[in-house]
Amino acid sequence: MRRIVIVDDEPHLRRLVRATLGPCCEVLEAADGREALALAKKERPDLLILDWMMPNQTGIEVLQTLREDPETSRVPVIMLTRRTQKNDRRTAILLGIRGYLAKPFSPLELIDLVDKVLEGERVTA
Repeated sequence: MRRIVIVDDEPHLRRLVRATLGPCCEVLEAADGREALALAKKERPDLLILDWMMPNQTGIEVLQTLREDPETSRVPVIMLTRRTQKNDRRTAILLGIRGYLAKPFSPLELIDLVDKVLEGERVTA
C-alpha cells in the first residue's frame, strides 16, 4: 500500500485528505514542517502533500530542506495551497514539486492528481 504524508496545520483539511485517500493509501499526518521532515526521514513516504502557509516553517522551506537531503530528495511533492499566483506556482515548480492543487479542491481532483504523480507524471500546469 502506498504511503502518503499530508502536511497541513488545519486538522479538518488533514481529515478530509485522509478520508479521500485512506481507502487506497496509508495516510500519515503532520501538522507542521518539523513533523513533516521527521516523518519523511522515518517513514520514507511515496508522496508528500504539502501546504505552503504554515506556522514556524513554510511549505517552501520544507520543500527546500527535503530537496537538499539525499534521503528525501526524490520524494514526490504535491503543493496543496491557497496560494494561486503564477509566481507562487513558478517558485514551487523550480523547487521540484510534481503537482499543484489550489484550495478549496475537489476530492476527485486530489485523487486524480495523486494517481498521476504516483505514476511518475509531473502535473504542474
